[in-house]
Amino acid sequence: MERDEQIYQLSTLVAGRFSLQEALDRLAEAAVKITETTACSIRLLNENAGELKMRSTYGLSEEYRNKGEVSKNDTVVKAAFAGQAVVLDDMRVDDRVKYKQASIKEGLVSQLTVAMLFREKAIGVLRLYSPEPRRFDQEAIQLARAVASQCAVAITNARLYAEAIEGARVAEQMRVAGIIQRRMIPEHAPSIPGLDIAATYIPCFDLGGDFYDFFKAGDNRLVVVIGDVMGKGIPAALMMSCFRGAVRAYADSARPFRAAKDIHEAAKNDKTLVGKAIEKINKMICGECKDGEFITLFYAVIDTEKGTMTYCSCGHEPTILIRDGQITDHHKGGLVLGIDPDAEYEIGTVELKQNDCLIFYTDGLIDAANFAGEFWGRERLLETAKKYAADSAEHLVRNILSYRRRFVGLASQIDDTSIVVIKVGKTAG
Repeated sequence: MERDEQIYQLSTLVAGRFSLQEALDRLAEAAVKITETTACSIRLLNENAGELKMRSTYGLSEEYRNKGEVSKNDTVVKAAFAGQAVVLDDMRVDDRVKYKQASIKEGLVSQLTVAMLFREKAIGVLRLYSPEPRRFDQEAIQLARAVASQCAVAITNARLYAEAIEGARVAEQMRVAGIIQRRMIPEHAPSIPGLDIAATYIPCFDLGGDFYDFFKAGDNRLVVVIGDVMGKGIPAALMMSCFRGAVRAYADSARPFRAAKDIHEAAKNDKTLVGKAIEKINKMICGECKDGEFITLFYAVIDTEKGTMTYCSCGHEPTILIRDGQITDHHKGGLVLGIDPDAEYEIGTVELKQNDCLIFYTDGLIDAANFAGEFWGRERLLETAKKYAADSAEHLVRNILSYRRRFVGLASQIDDTSIVVIKVGKTAG
């Protein structure tokens, strides 16, 4: 094969979809054939270790491949990285050769070293070997530089291809993990006489830190939790999964005392039980959270028989109560979870009436921004909620999200959105 054709064949490696090792092995073989030498080695620079690792050879024994490390401060390497083509006419007597005995045993006499540069940055060295002394002349140097240049591009392409493959693999794993995580979010609220419930969760990415959950605590009692884990992506998703498990584990705290005889006694008992649940959850989360990590939570127990909601807001957005066109915030509670294991929390109780509308949400709902950087905001949420408060819970959720969508347009959002709406029917109170 003519040399020009060989160089053309080498150039095909630049655009080929090869693994890095496959590209390196092909390059080493092509370099030997194009330059008509005996052997070739390719070492790639490891910046962290400060050395050049042998990645591929052609025409060299395994023993020679493993003869020892080569530092980026090696005299020959430094000269090559500085732009020189370093020729060793006789490796047997040249003091720049670190492994003379290995070279003699291998039958190598002359050596040519050139740097492989990509965008003027050294990524490694290409070395050619010959059993003949003074083998490498100016023509050989020019040819070696051309080969090294093609090698640098092919190696970089192979690395990028590998990163793309890995990125696609990770993306698929994230997608599947997102599906699994969303299965943790209830598709449907439980059926509780006297309550009309609707909810939705809109993650920003495949994985998120928002969550809500419902679980029954008797025929007429419902525990509602909504929370937001600080952060995004995999860490927040893992913490959310752990936290959800903890909340469910302590759900037994919502079971009523049989001794409760009237609404005031029931409310008192509920305050005690909710307080204990929050205390246990907070201590557990404090043991899991690292510095700078925390979770906001709104925890509520709704009793349709007594017509009450007992709740605690742990640094979370206050739950909105709409009654006869008037809006009341419910924000009694305390510090976010995961900061202070001994934190104290205030427990609130509100009496519910027919047609009351409760809106639980995470900050992603009101912090959605348009292209001008303007937030949708709490005031727009309240205006929309009041306008459609008489609708069903499902319609209210849809209208809130629809009005927000009109405001933000196609602007990308950076936070998850969760919203739960509960409307109180005739059996409450």
